Amino acid sequence: MTMQQLRPHPQQVLQAPSPAEDQPVGTFVEVARSSDARSGVLFTAHGPVQTPVFMPVGTYGAVKGLTPRDLKDTGAQIVLGNAYHLAHRPGPELVAAHGGLHGFMGWDHGILTDSGGYQVFSLRGLQKIDDTGVDYRTHFDGSKHRMTPRSVLEVEAKLGSDICMILDHCPPGDADRSLMRAAMERTTRWAREAAQLRESILAPTQMCFGIVQGGTDLELREEHLAQIAELGFDGLALGGLSVGEPTVAMHATMAAIAPKMPTDKPRYVMGIGTPLDLVAAVRSGVDMFDCVMPTRHARNGQLFTWSGKINIRHAAHKDDLSPVDAQCACACCTTTSRAYLRHLHRQNDPLYGRLSTIHNLFFYAQLIAVLREGLREGTFEAVLTAIEPMLAAYREA
Repeated sequence: MTMQQLRPHPQQVLQAPSPAEDQPVGTFVEVARSSDARSGVLFTAHGPVQTPVFMPVGTYGAVKGLTPRDLKDTGAQIVLGNAYHLAHRPGPELVAAHGGLHGFMGWDHGILTDSGGYQVFSLRGLQKIDDTGVDYRTHFDGSKHRMTPRSVLEVEAKLGSDICMILDHCPPGDADRSLMRAAMERTTRWAREAAQLRESILAPTQMCFGIVQGGTDLELREEHLAQIAELGFDGLALGGLSVGEPTVAMHATMAAIAPKMPTDKPRYVMGIGTPLDLVAAVRSGVDMFDCVMPTRHARNGQLFTWSGKINIRHAAHKDDLSPVDAQCACACCTTTSRAYLRHLHRQNDPLYGRLSTIHNLFFYAQLIAVLREGLREGTFEAVLTAIEPMLAAYREA
């Protein structure tokens, strides 16, 4: 098996076959497994999501520069929005008047919204945390607001998200054990409140995920997992990773904790990652992940390929008539050259951002499709062997 044999036709990326029959919203069905790695189907109000799955980040209700059709053509099944940002701009009432985020965006597939707690906690000096919520000043205009488990769910109810993340306390990666434990205990209190409130606030078609904290301390992680797992959420997430800890420690944490998460619910690791992170997550049994990396890096000139990452700003691409990846079927690689992309980037042309983002998201969707297909066809270990040269290129980068 070679890497080229693995790369599926784009339609396979977009329309992965589902071995599971229709199920009620919120159902997760595991359909294939190889050691800890697994593939499944999560049933949402806007259609089934084939897992493992990468979710592009559309913080303000849009993946920058892309139309819903562009997103679909990259292979995206579900996208991520941010309740904190959307609560302030444009406001949940306006979004609700459009029929929720799906109508506002014109996107008829899955949407997950993060609570925005991470963004609030990163406003150091502009927020004050207590056991019932967080007082903060926005980074937009400095106005005062308060975020609580209830307020987060109320915003997400108006946004109409398919998956709603609860409010949690995410400490920095270098936090000491006492601060980590305090964040865990506060997150548990907030999770219990959210679990009690969700039925009265969210629609029956809206799922609600709990979040497990504990940094890279495996003892704390297991303790917190036990606390959050008993609250009856529709899925569980590992938060507080990729926040400054060493990559080796992050991967080790996923490998140790993800297999211990409930098997009948989707497992989500928030805010990762590189191609290496995604493969490590899938091997650990993680079903869902998101990151700004493919979109933000694209705008900054960094393009992901099956031979490693390239910087389109380099002079070596000035006269290069070849595409970013000759084997790639995305709308960027089938229409433009590296030289043209470099030219667009140097001119700050918005077309560069659109084309480069399409390429990076297509690469991510195709990588996950390869892993998903390997799991479902019983060839997962052979797939890992075949993509090792690609992974080695990213380790050396």
